[in-house]
Amino acid sequence: MNPSDINPLKWQDDALVLIDQRVLPGEEIWTQNRTVAEVVSAIRDMVVRGAPAIGIAGAYGMVFAADAAWQRAGADWRKAWLADVDALRHARPTAVNLAWAIDVMLECSARIEGAPRDAMLAEAIRIHTEDLAANHRMGALGAALIEPGVRVMTHCNAGALATAGHGTALGVIRDAYAAGRIVEVFATETRPWLQGARLTSWELSRSGIPVRLITDGSAAHVMRTQDVRWVIVGADRVAANGDVANKIGTYSLAIAAKAHGAKVMVVAPRSTVDLATATGDDIEIEERTGDEITTIGGRRYAPESVTAFNPVFDVTPAHLIDALVTEVGVVHRPDREGLARLLTP
Repeated sequence: MNPSDINPLKWQDDALVLIDQRVLPGEEIWTQNRTVAEVVSAIRDMVVRGAPAIGIAGAYGMVFAADAAWQRAGADWRKAWLADVDALRHARPTAVNLAWAIDVMLECSARIEGAPRDAMLAEAIRIHTEDLAANHRMGALGAALIEPGVRVMTHCNAGALATAGHGTALGVIRDAYAAGRIVEVFATETRPWLQGARLTSWELSRSGIPVRLITDGSAAHVMRTQDVRWVIVGADRVAANGDVANKIGTYSLAIAAKAHGAKVMVVAPRSTVDLATATGDDIEIEERTGDEITTIGGRRYAPESVTAFNPVFDVTPAHLIDALVTEVGVVHRPDREGLARLLTP
């Protein structure tokens, strides 16, 4: 095991403390969040990012919502917090972990008598703790699938920064490297927010794992010339038929992998599997402002007259995925029946 010492979010002094991922790796700035509005802004503005981490942040946001509603309305707090709950749920639409965490916290709230803060906080801490344990379990399961001595590729950031720690896709890479199964990682830069360049390469180099950064457009060439055997990514939502929504560019990587004989591994916690969403066509794809594409570092590079289309996720069809790794098991060639068996108690 090659554990990470990065913990991107923590509960400290009655605040949700988040590392501001927008300014990494140049600066390490921690923000203190004590209200629902602050948590919503942190999620929406990508101070915190990555589906599991967003879910954990949302759970802590529910603690603030419950406590504030109790202060305003006493025993009627469950009516008073509805607007805050809705704001948290819709802070970002694509990652299912956020809605999942909100629903878990709602179930907890239904069992509470009296002031809700302590019970809600205990539930949020449980979600946080269990995510870290799930990451280590996924790391071990995914690493076991990789043959010794290979090069792999990853996209965006599915590491400690995107979770409670250790990571999903990067958790597999950490454990596989420690076991001698991976010799080198190619990390795509991941435009337009450059999560691969800023975050993944920072995490891997900090852990002593050999990493080379590549442009998004060079991925197919690198697969062909550098003998990449696996593409390992996280997920923001897995539909019931095995289709996967992940950072924009994942679909292109999966197509390139198929053409070059590489395998695709998706690593995500059970909470990312959404059996209520039939196929990838039913997943809402978040679109962000075109300024993220037309400008770099505040300087505009595209002509003023040019607009931009900026979907930040895409859907990879299940038939392009070789293995879906969760903390409760692995599904090879994921499909509706395999996912249903995996999630059946």
